[in-house]
Amino acid sequence: MPASHSLLKKFGYAIAGLKAACRAEQSVRIQLAIGGAVIFAGWGVGLTRLEWLFVIAAIGAVLSLELINSGVEKTLDLVHPGQHEGVRFIKDVMAAAVLLVALAAVAVGVLVFAPHFL
Repeated sequence: MPASHSLLKKFGYAIAGLKAACRAEQSVRIQLAIGGAVIFAGWGVGLTRLEWLFVIAAIGAVLSLELINSGVEKTLDLVHPGQHEGVRFIKDVMAAAVLLVALAAVAVGVLVFAPHFL
């Protein structure tokens, strides 16, 4: 099998994973909608190249960690479907990680967008 064919399959799997996460996880849909709104706003205010760098990095970080969180949660649900203190701890810590990166992304948004609106 040619390497390019294998690479295309990998992209296909990634897109299928993103679609599955969107169908299954409300938080992924919300984060994608927010990211889309921020991109639209950035286009509207005419962000600089450097500003786009920070905005895209922040959106990518939030979405990536949200997907990791969803994968970890689904894995834990498969491994231990019942209530378990260790599973709850892991899910809570993962949720905290998503919250922290989302708050950092909000800070980036404020720092990038505020000069365009003031």
